[in-house]
Amino acid sequence: MPSRRADLTSASWRKSSYSNSDGGDCVEVSDDLPGVVPVRDSKQPEGPAVVFGTTAWSAFISDVR
Repeated sequence: MPSRRADLTSASWRKSSYSNSDGGDCVEVSDDLPGVVPVRDSKQPEGPAVVFGTTAWSAFISDVR
């Protein structure tokens, strides 16, 4: 089965407003790609990202609020 990977080269990342200022607990999200919302650790931006479908991401955000 072929791997499906989102092309994140054009993603514009923003740091979560809940990330603290001392460099810990930093999460970045990109919400400008059609159909997907990638999330990554800002301390390792070249590392992997977890990619959610927009419906799953919306449900997650709704439940967190």
